[in-house]
Amino acid sequence: MAAEAQPLGVPRSDLAAATIGVERVPDRYRVLGFLDYFVLWADLGVGLLVLLAGTALVPGLGFWEAILVILIGTLIGNVMLGLAGVVGSDNGIPSMVSLRPSFGQRGSYLPSLINVVQLVGWGAFELVIMAQASARLTQSIFGVSSYPVWAIVWGIVVVVFALGGPLVVVRQWLEKAGIWIVLVTGAWMAFYAVTHADFAVLMSRPGDGSLSFAQGIDLVVAMPISWLPLVADFNRFAKSSRSSFWGTVSGFAVSNILFYSLGVLLILVLPTSDLIGSIMSIAFGTAGLALLLGDETDNAFADVYSGAISIKNVVPALSTRALVASIGAVCLAIALTVNLTSFQSFLYLVGSLFTPLFGVLFADYFLLKRRRYSPEDLYPTGGLEGPRRGVNPLALIAWGCGIVTYLAETTYVGWLGGTLPSLVVALAVYLAASMAVERRSRRS
Repeated sequence: MAAEAQPLGVPRSDLAAATIGVERVPDRYRVLGFLDYFVLWADLGVGLLVLLAGTALVPGLGFWEAILVILIGTLIGNVMLGLAGVVGSDNGIPSMVSLRPSFGQRGSYLPSLINVVQLVGWGAFELVIMAQASARLTQSIFGVSSYPVWAIVWGIVVVVFALGGPLVVVRQWLEKAGIWIVLVTGAWMAFYAVTHADFAVLMSRPGDGSLSFAQGIDLVVAMPISWLPLVADFNRFAKSSRSSFWGTVSGFAVSNILFYSLGVLLILVLPTSDLIGSIMSIAFGTAGLALLLGDETDNAFADVYSGAISIKNVVPALSTRALVASIGAVCLAIALTVNLTSFQSFLYLVGSLFTPLFGVLFADYFLLKRRRYSPEDLYPTGGLEGPRRGVNPLALIAWGCGIVTYLAETTYVGWLGGTLPSLVVALAVYLAASMAVERRSRRS
């Protein structure tokens, strides 16, 4: 019976938590503390995509400009990430449910479906990266390229992780193995970059002006911002909001700063822009890439798991595990059949929609509601046409203003970056409109 209660050494309660959908997380499952979230978000902040994003900062910026941009962008993005997580940890709710009080229950369906599209896209993109890199490993070692096989292998691994759920992944994989992969990989790359860099030359190297300082911040902020629609899905299992906030902010900051900086150093130190090929070269050997691949699965796991939770915000009756398996299968099918090279820019565009979206949430939760959502705000029980059941047009208007600001700035101005202006505009419009409506209702 003991073996049945703890299959493979995993507590039954951790496995049971994987079946929780969009309902409030029961207190018995709210068990993760500061160290758990530090490990989780330090691990999710690592990946080949972060290294590639770091390489995009140069040669547009000089070395010290790039480092300053990384520090400022990480601070801004991580505070936003931590605050989005607080909404989940305060109330024990996933990210898309946190939008119901401001957008209305049916109003939250649109961002939920957009989130599913971007998560499926990013999940497929992660599988492509892992499969391509693994195929290059087997090609270099055995002389055989096997991309489809590796795509299937990694797809199965990701689905198994997602079926295990956040508690299993954090406590059984990340804390026992994943975080050590992060530490070894980061230390290995940092050592090589530092010992091979001519810092006197790098520090005096100016940028060529092809990237503005504000655009660089926008690029760095993009990584923590990309996790905004997912963070509460995991932080709702926290013991306290204080521990989850600081664990999230500090953990992601360490990884974001380290790997963006490594991306800057590696593109300046290594003789090629082919980062995967360079990692496989004598600089790190095949083991360095293998370590990164082992860690990359966690990002894809988060995409698949949160995709399932976002769908359940629209159709709560569906099985969480069935949705996880289905989304994993869709990601794998895309990875096997679609060329995602040009799709990456589309995914970044879709992701940009969530900055103003969370500007609305921050205005509603932290400024208007003072961190207090009632059960009726989150889970309306009235008729289908009740005020909380429907759509709040003020939220949609504010979100739309933020999106227009982002697109206008990046299209016609460019130097300021789109993230912060779109966030501020959406927050300000929603706050002003909501206060005006409130004053009018009091007068009447």
